[in-house]
Amino acid sequence: MRMSVIEEMGRRSRAASLKLSYLSTAAKNKALLAMADALIGSADEILEGNRRDLDKGVKDGLSSALMDRLALDEKRIGDMADGLREVAALPDPVGEVVEGWRLPNGLDIQKVRVPLGVVGIIYEARPNVTVDAAGLCVKSGNAVILRGSSSAINSNMVLTRVISEAAEGAGLPEGSIQLIRDTGRESAKELMRMHGLVDVLIPRGGAGLIRTVVEESTVPVIETGVGNCHTYVDAYADEEMALNIVINAKCQRPGVCNAMETLLIHEKIASTFLPRAAAELRERGVELRASREARRYVPDAAEATEEDWYAEYLDLILAVHVVGSLEEAIEHINRYGSRHSEAIVTNDYGAARRFVAAVDSADVYVNASTRFTDGNQFGLGAEIGISTQKLHARGPMSLRELTTTKFVIYGDGQVRT
Repeated sequence: MRMSVIEEMGRRSRAASLKLSYLSTAAKNKALLAMADALIGSADEILEGNRRDLDKGVKDGLSSALMDRLALDEKRIGDMADGLREVAALPDPVGEVVEGWRLPNGLDIQKVRVPLGVVGIIYEARPNVTVDAAGLCVKSGNAVILRGSSSAINSNMVLTRVISEAAEGAGLPEGSIQLIRDTGRESAKELMRMHGLVDVLIPRGGAGLIRTVVEESTVPVIETGVGNCHTYVDAYADEEMALNIVINAKCQRPGVCNAMETLLIHEKIASTFLPRAAAELRERGVELRASREARRYVPDAAEATEEDWYAEYLDLILAVHVVGSLEEAIEHINRYGSRHSEAIVTNDYGAARRFVAAVDSADVYVNASTRFTDGNQFGLGAEIGISTQKLHARGPMSLRELTTTKFVIYGDGQVRT
């Protein structure tokens, strides 16, 4: 029986991954730098492909948030190239000895980082994911199969061709970086069923995409989550600091997963803080959807529904609620949040410690904006996603999160009796 196109890709990736697993750091860095240079040299071609996607996006009525994620310009191409160079400059996790010990019988045991093997990425809209994912997989010794959405197919085809040709020209094995061009549902489903050829799948996109991959895949999945992120302004917050954080978390770039979607305010500070914050937010075009408690201070806000507390708006919309205690804020976050990024603004050290300990999320902030949840901002280099699960990878996933471990045991003739 003839193999499908995607199965053939899987077999090429598997073969490439075996060679990538022992490739030297210098060889991988050479490929990454060649990929970065190729992006800059092919900027006009990349922008032309992106223009076709943007034109189609307008015809299809994509939201402003999706159009922003889809759009490329020379700066964003430059940022992608810089991201590859930053990954090249990072320490190589492959071969790192995580821990080691000697047994009484003289056996030396080491736990060593090794690549995952073949990584599949299923993602929506954002062409920068194509480059970020490929770069991280190359540095961590993994082959990658990319499956983007139809909205970005022209951008992704150009980007993949440019970086894969550059990588292979610099010495990487054929099949290290591949893109599935068929954006139909069946191609995604086939990738999800490639157990034995693909070692792990990472979905990046909306709640529907992530749920589908988690529920239908026979390949192990590292679950990335939607960003229903909260900021809680405590009774003992510095109001000026809180205002700056709230404005930044909601307005700096509302269409991304680490933007704030719900604002919680302690009742002791609500009468002074909430009207002021509401005025500043509205001045920036933010629509407020408030609980009954919050509407006492912003009576002209729309009434929030139960669905609003679960919502990832990715837009200039904000749910607002007034709570009576720190414990009520924590309970609200743990009930409605997506386990992505949560923040408390407070000058009460005890409240900060309780919040950090009790909030069940991958990233928990004290007196800072949730907009920092990003591999680059954390100093990790580019990221492949924000994991909201509780297995080996949680939060921004960079190089170490794309490795697993194996035990290496050194002896001098020992046998078990």
